[in-house]
Amino acid sequence: METHNVELNNPNFHIVLYQPEIPANTGNIGRLCVGTNSMLHIIKPMRFFLTDKLVKRAGLDYWDKLNIKIHDSLDDFITEFPDSNIYFCTTKTDRKFTGLNYSKGDIFIFGPESRGIPEDILKKFEKQNITIPMSSQIRSINLSNSVAIVIYEAWRQIGF
Repeated sequence: METHNVELNNPNFHIVLYQPEIPANTGNIGRLCVGTNSMLHIIKPMRFFLTDKLVKRAGLDYWDKLNIKIHDSLDDFITEFPDSNIYFCTTKTDRKFTGLNYSKGDIFIFGPESRGIPEDILKKFEKQNITIPMSSQIRSINLSNSVAIVIYEAWRQIGF
């Protein structure tokens, strides 16, 4: 498990990218985490290196301010946060993200861009699945946009 720049002792939220595939999305999400005082967690494997120029470009000069931790597996991550509220963000539920009350320290897990969180994980944590409403004309919203939508609602609820 790798840890980088973990100086943030009390983040507003934890954003978890489960096996991310697109470097620019991860860079955008990293920048968003800095802007919302949230911590980024990445569950291996990744399809790129954090040193990838697309990650750095999307994160601009904020990357060195990002609090990030790399985890070997989802089980390792969940074991580290046994008493936290964990939400799995997916298109495979009807539970809208706007219908819940969030608290500081809550965790939001997002799946890989091409396939989302695996069905077996979603079934195991079914009561913790949430979704963003969208038209039937698309399968999903871009990952970095989805993270922004959810995190800003949660941050609004705790008073920014």
